Amino acid sequence: MTKFFAEYDAIFLVLFSVLIIFGLFVLASASLNISSLKFGQPYYFISHQVLLGIVPGIFLFLFALKFPYRQWKNWSLHFLFLAVILMFLVFSPLGLHLGGAKRWISILGFSFQPSEFLKFAFILYLASWLESRSKEISSFKFGLLPFSIMSGFVASFLVFQPDIGTLLVLLLSVFSLFFISGGKLKQIALLALLGLIALSILIYFEPYRLERMMVFLNPAYDVAGAGYQLNQALTAIGSGGIFGKGFGLSFHKLGLLPEVLGDSIFAVLSEELGFLGGIFALVIFLFVFLRGIYIVKKAPDVFGFLLGAGIVFLLIYQALINMAAISGLIPLTGIPLSFVSYGGSALAIMMGEVGILLNISKHTI
Repeated sequence: MTKFFAEYDAIFLVLFSVLIIFGLFVLASASLNISSLKFGQPYYFISHQVLLGIVPGIFLFLFALKFPYRQWKNWSLHFLFLAVILMFLVFSPLGLHLGGAKRWISILGFSFQPSEFLKFAFILYLASWLESRSKEISSFKFGLLPFSIMSGFVASFLVFQPDIGTLLVLLLSVFSLFFISGGKLKQIALLALLGLIALSILIYFEPYRLERMMVFLNPAYDVAGAGYQLNQALTAIGSGGIFGKGFGLSFHKLGLLPEVLGDSIFAVLSEELGFLGGIFALVIFLFVFLRGIYIVKKAPDVFGFLLGAGIVFLLIYQALINMAAISGLIPLTGIPLSFVSYGGSALAIMMGEVGILLNISKHTI
């Protein structure tokens, strides 16, 4: 065990373990009522999270922990190609239409979201591509233009699902990756402007997105309709006070708060554990970010630096966007909270990504 901690970054491993355990406890509490009502057993969702998330996640984590991270570069194009095929399958008869969106594939009774794999595959490919173009990134013809075309192509799958929350996480991550690889500030500003224009168009032509923007600007707008989730979430967060009502004692999870296992789970956490519980979650993610950046800054090569940074961006942007959205700081996005919300395939992939990051830490200089 001592040798293991000497090989890999012990601090990041501890932070990751705390997140996993903390997330399971929060999910167990949030899911008790809905699990009992739907399936007649209180631990249906948490058992599925362990069986379909933790168990395969451990295998992916251990594999990524031992598999030399430089070897991922050889498979980057294959992974992206596979991810694109899976995204096409979402719109085939294998795709599941749930909640007004097609984001899942069902094969042999098991369902999963290909977008989770797409995020990782695109970050992996970009890390390889950006390393090969390290001297040309600042060029419009050989840097910005091909980067924009690739990003637009990948983003189109998320637009048509639609999954704007995941789109936002991915674009923020790849823009950040482009910047730290040598992109100029004016290029990033141009990308941001184009992104805002595209987002404005998407909001304008979809009534529910426009309503979410209206709710963000005025939380009192349509409290019984478009503003219901945000208002219930804010009430839950506020009712928790400083110390919370106590673990398992959330009132709003008993049918008042929509999506308690998904994007609303931070509201349940805050109601039960209070302001201090919410701050604890935020601080853990902040430490994960800081330690992750510490690891990638010491990576021995450009590919390790970019791949590790991309993984850190994916994990942290998703967590921050979720917590900010359900707290009313940005419009609701509908994305889950990293390591906490229900979703086996998403959790398994994130655990694999952490394994890669720890593998990079083994080779830090």
